[in-house]
This record gives sequence, C-alpha cells and structure tokens, in this order.
Amino acid sequence: MHPGLIEIEQHERESWLPLLLLADEDEAVVRSYLHDGDMHAVYLEGDQLGVVQCTFPEPHLVELKNMAVTPERQGQGVGKQIIAAACRIYQSKGYHRMIVGTANSSIANLIFYQKAGFRFSHVRPDFFADYAEAIYENGIRALDMVMFSKTL
Repeated sequence: MHPGLIEIEQHERESWLPLLLLADEDEAVVRSYLHDGDMHAVYLEGDQLGVVQCTFPEPHLVELKNMAVTPERQGQGVGKQIIAAACRIYQSKGYHRMIVGTANSSIANLIFYQKAGFRFSHVRPDFFADYAEAIYENGIRALDMVMFSKTL
C-alpha cells in the first residue's frame, strides 16, 4: 500500500505546525518557510501518517524542506514511501532533481536518506549555529546542514 498525498491549502498550514516541529525544532525557522512551496498531508486508508513540504529553490529543482511522520507510524517505512510519492509527483511535473538536508548530528537521518536513494551533495556550514537553542543529538551539536541530492 502506498500513502496518498493531499495538498494542504495555505490557510490550513498553521494547524500542521506541531507535526512539522518534529522534524525541525525551531518554531521561528519553521514559520519562516511555512507558507513557501507545496505542503501535502499524508494519509493511508484514512489515517493521517504525516506531512511533507517541498520548495523550489531553482528551476527543475525541488527541495524536501520538511517531512514528519506521526510518532506512532515512525520506523514502519512510511518516510521512504512519502519520499517515493513526492519523487513521482515532482518528476511528473518536470523536476529533475530533489535535494534534502539534515543536521550533521542526525545520524539516523544521514542513514535514512542514503537508503532512500539520496547521495551526499554538499555541506552548508554553520546552518544551525543561529538557532535560538543549541540542538544536540547523539552527543553531537547540530551545526552544519548536510545536503543530499537525488535524480528524479
């Protein structure tokens, strides 16, 4: 079974903020891109699974800006299915490449994105240095954004 992605209208995006904050802890940062690009609710057989937001930094390029899976559905392959669905949608719209970034300290995410077919692209140094509160994962401070890329 594959999840369905349903576009979220601009006026409904605020209600998805709690779920988006699972993937990006700084509310001010999430609010800074909350109304950019496309946002999709993710459902399977009527059950809410998560949310995905994509932006378009340049022609033919889509950035997976935020993706969150509800806590009770994490670790069940939902994230990979969401990425696959998003890739199909944006490939059909003429996009050639998808990028995604995660913190240098997010070891599980570094593994996850590679398993989902992404390859290391580049690093955005000090991306997280100005977050309101320092983020630590796995005993490592999140400072740099590690970027991945995938051909659609």
